[in-house]
Amino acid sequence: MEIGEFIRIMEGLAPPELAEEWDRGRIGLVVEGNEHLEHICCSLDATTAVIRKAVLQRADMLVVHHTPLWDPVTAFRGPVASLLREALIAGMNIYVMHTNFDHAQGGVNDTLAGLLALEEPHPLTLGVVGECRIGLQDIADRLDCPLRVWGRPAIPGRLGVVGGSGFIPELIEEAKEAGALSVLSSEVRHSVARASPIPLIEGTHYALEAPAMRMLANKMSWTYIEDLPQLQTWTPKNSGKD
Repeated sequence: MEIGEFIRIMEGLAPPELAEEWDRGRIGLVVEGNEHLEHICCSLDATTAVIRKAVLQRADMLVVHHTPLWDPVTAFRGPVASLLREALIAGMNIYVMHTNFDHAQGGVNDTLAGLLALEEPHPLTLGVVGECRIGLQDIADRLDCPLRVWGRPAIPGRLGVVGGSGFIPELIEEAKEAGALSVLSSEVRHSVARASPIPLIEGTHYALEAPAMRMLANKMSWTYIEDLPQLQTWTPKNSGKD
């Protein structure tokens, strides 16, 4: 497959115009390499470990959700050089599908809603609200991640889900107005959690967004590279005691 055809297919799956305005310079082909693509890898993040594994698999293209280039590059040295050197030497392209894939039909939030079997899903500005028939333990099991809960969520019940860092006050309020009794997302700020009008269920960023990239890799017959963050949790010995 030629690179131009690949880009047309990707833009059909996640049109660039769906991206948030602040994200539009950070999606699409961010690292240019070989024009002819034979082997394609996919992951959530373009970490050093992921790039190295993709290069070892002789990938011509690495598709990721999060760009490795958040800030404008004014010098190719230090962390940027360390991260991208192997990709450039190997001629491996890197293609980013970020907030355009969040919004896309069948993208991050639709995949998350499907994983949790939400019924009668209703789209939000970002995310989905639907009827959740499973409890917190089942949600943790399906996401394969720990949950941190702020308040006492009415679960099973109507749930808002937002892949990534979706604990934005305006979005929480929108979910509440759509009937959500609680919201699931990641990386909540203390002030937002304390002021939230409904309970919040906090998973990990990776667990909420990686399912969509795995699904995409499976659909397109790509190789998915797992790169789980090394997360450990300790609870106090007196937890739950009066």
